[in-house]
Amino acid sequence: MNKIKFFNGAEIPVEMHRAKVIQKLTLLPIEERKKYLKQAGNNQFLLKNEAIFLDMLTDSGMNARSDKQVSAAMTADDAYAGSRTYFELEEKIKEIFGFDFFLPVHQGRACEHLLAKGFVKEGDVVPTNYHFTTTRAHINLCGGKVEELVFDSAIVCDNDDPFKGNFDIEKLQRLIDEVGSDRISFLRIETGTNLIGGQPISLGNIKRVSEICRRNSIITVMDASLLQDNLYFIKVREEECKDKSIREITKEIASLIDIMYFSARKLGFGIGGGICFKTADLREKLKAMLTLHEGFLTYGGMSIREIASITQGLEETMDFDMISQGPRFIKYMVDELDKRNIPVVKPAGGLGCHIDARKFLAHIPDENYSAASLTAAIYLASGIRTMERGTASEERNPDGSEHFAAMELVRCAIPRRVFTMSQIDYAIDRIHWLYENKNIIGGLKFTQEPEILRFFTGEMAPLSNWQDKLVAKFKEDFGDSL
Repeated sequence: MNKIKFFNGAEIPVEMHRAKVIQKLTLLPIEERKKYLKQAGNNQFLLKNEAIFLDMLTDSGMNARSDKQVSAAMTADDAYAGSRTYFELEEKIKEIFGFDFFLPVHQGRACEHLLAKGFVKEGDVVPTNYHFTTTRAHINLCGGKVEELVFDSAIVCDNDDPFKGNFDIEKLQRLIDEVGSDRISFLRIETGTNLIGGQPISLGNIKRVSEICRRNSIITVMDASLLQDNLYFIKVREEECKDKSIREITKEIASLIDIMYFSARKLGFGIGGGICFKTADLREKLKAMLTLHEGFLTYGGMSIREIASITQGLEETMDFDMISQGPRFIKYMVDELDKRNIPVVKPAGGLGCHIDARKFLAHIPDENYSAASLTAAIYLASGIRTMERGTASEERNPDGSEHFAAMELVRCAIPRRVFTMSQIDYAIDRIHWLYENKNIIGGLKFTQEPEILRFFTGEMAPLSNWQDKLVAKFKEDFGDSL
């Protein structure tokens, strides 16, 4: 395993790539940032890109492409049907994962839609290690219910469990005994559990879950969108896998799964997605729906150039140097914030650095959306867009009351091969300043609230003039600095 040591003892992740193409960034003055935030209804999704300095909202579609990906896209066989480029992707999936059957889609959400429509019936249950927002919404719309089966310790922000994404096997067996395998549409395994801090699942746990499912004739479905980070963690944290290559670990995981789907906006460094199947009969259940909802079988709503880029991106996912950059940058940011006593999810996971907003803003009650409030404060103080992953990302209970999230997190996503170390240090500095002035920050309330997935398009407003006070304190401490 490659490791670069510094003579001075510093632990700084060194990029194993160089920048050839850049995009200019602009950092607006704080007064202008405040105007943009108000226009966006304090919703980071509704901010205009022109108002953002560093975009840490998500890694979805935001990862930097390699020179080989760009080159592959320029030589793609652009055809509606029967494209050579599509069949190259199909062959790459067989080579890397061992799945013989594949359906392309325009992004991961389309995978969720097709799988829910094809397999979930009214009254069904879908066990999972931890839900994802849109996955649960698709299952609920089909009349199903998601049951989360991680260990209770997985939702404790600060502990030393290296695989918080693991299933609690006792909970899984108990659920099967209670509802019966005939009422389980499929079991969903999420690699790199998104909503609890990008925490990985171990290969050993996947083996045990797969054994139970096969014994009970339950289909196993894996969301592999964050697989590349999970592969890194399996290799560096799981003793039995330290001498295995990334390619070997990948093949072993895939051998335990019936269906694998992924967003190529994450896995593959492109914009698209796909569903992989072990058997033809599983593929047939969704084949007709694909043409109806996504497009023909050899493009599935994707640009052919994207397909070419994704094929190369999947190959690069087998390169340890390529997939280690994200987790190492994330660990650096987590460690530096932790040194400053700022509450973060530990151990560092994938996807991004996750701040515990419930502890950061302990004076703000859950009903006033501490995580959403912290995203607004971070944007004001830095021009950095982050993502709320807490109660605002949940949906209300049937009686209209709030369903408080198990964790109130702010995700500082770190897209692969995008940010420099000085930009990460800038983010750390501004978050540190906010922590020292955290008592200024107040809560938010919804002013426009959609019934489904409200965090995407809902609008909020501050409960007091705390944003004015934060701007004033910034000017006092930083003067004319941006």
